[in-house]
Amino acid sequence: MLTSNEYFDGNVKSIGFTTNEPGAESASVGVMEPGEYTFTTGKAEEMSVISGKLRVLLPNTSAWQDFGPDAQFSVPGSSSFQVEVEVTTAYLCRYLNI
Repeated sequence: MLTSNEYFDGNVKSIGFTTNEPGAESASVGVMEPGEYTFTTGKAEEMSVISGKLRVLLPNTSAWQDFGPDAQFSVPGSSSFQVEVEVTTAYLCRYLNI
């Protein structure tokens, strides 16, 4: 089943779906418009940039990191992280079973 989600006044949109991938029961694919966003996680996440670029401040870190196409980063469960988006960016987010 597909679910449609919209965040930050429509600047971030995603489609959620169930998956049979080992280690993940669900995922979402979406697009972020330029802007600055803070996301809160329930489950641990693995984010992959499909196109564009994300500048990310991960939990418990003080240095921003840049992630371009085909790059991945992980976010622990029950945390929040900041994202700066300069160009429209597509992503895949896998919600991990850990």
